[in-house]
Amino acid sequence: MKKVLNRLTQYETLTEDESRNIIIEISEGKLNTSEISSFLTVFMIRNITIEELNGFRKALIELSLKIDLEEFDPIDLCGTGGDEKDTFNISTLASFVTAGSGVKVAKHGNYGVSSSCGSSNVLESLGLNFNNDSNKIKEAVDKANICFLHAPLFHPAMKNVAPVRKELGLKTFFNMLGPMVNPSIPKKQIVGVYNLELARIYNYLYQLTDINYNIIHSLDGYDEISLTGNTKVYSRKSEFILESEDFNLKNINPMDIKGGIDIKSSSKIFMNVLNGDGSNHQENVVCANASLAIAISKKISILDAFEEAKESIKSGKALKCFNNLINIMK
Repeated sequence: MKKVLNRLTQYETLTEDESRNIIIEISEGKLNTSEISSFLTVFMIRNITIEELNGFRKALIELSLKIDLEEFDPIDLCGTGGDEKDTFNISTLASFVTAGSGVKVAKHGNYGVSSSCGSSNVLESLGLNFNNDSNKIKEAVDKANICFLHAPLFHPAMKNVAPVRKELGLKTFFNMLGPMVNPSIPKKQIVGVYNLELARIYNYLYQLTDINYNIIHSLDGYDEISLTGNTKVYSRKSEFILESEDFNLKNINPMDIKGGIDIKSSSKIFMNVLNGDGSNHQENVVCANASLAIAISKKISILDAFEEAKESIKSGKALKCFNNLINIMK
């Protein structure tokens, strides 16, 4: 590993195979924490290459515990995190709203590393038991329209990295990888990323797959549709700009979508929105993100999908999906 680190400090890059092999070495416990920390730090200082990211991705998928949900044709809504905007759990809420509209969802998530409350933090605090039992997960998708795939249970090889990431408390290339390594390998995805360069890299890599996707980045820095400004969207066939006006809305203030100061307050915001007691701005930003998933899955316009998302909350169907998931996973 010292040779690799020396090369990297000389501004050399890794091949795809070299990148894949290093992740495998980490998973096998061949690197100590100092070496892992140094390796992660390199990619905080310089940009990652397409070859490196793809090598890391291939290794994590290869080492993961797979789950076959092909019969349900689910969609995943997942952001990289790391945008340092400290919003409430928008993509997780959007996943339940999408499920409430009748679309099957396989949500991949983890504990927060660079944020105070990740999707796993909030769902665990609200009573969700994490499980990697395929029968339970399939039952959840079938009866609740949604399952939650808690990353540590499906990527056990990364147990050597988790403590280092937690101690660093900063975004690393594992933030970049999260949406790309869903163990169910869904054919539809909404992926939020924290900068335009990463959006372009994702777009290049996703073009090599058969996934129907939207990669989104708000131009003022969010890894989701924030409604605070315009959002760049990359899809398989095109790229375009989404404006708040496309949802018949006006731009909102960043403070309108701030998250809680801890897991307890974040969970309160989460349930307020699901219960239809969130603010108009909170509900609108959740529904805007859900609309992309609903539009892809149902092949309808984004505006029509936005209205379906609003109805999912108003009717209580999103909340029902949440409660069903909690009960099934007990």
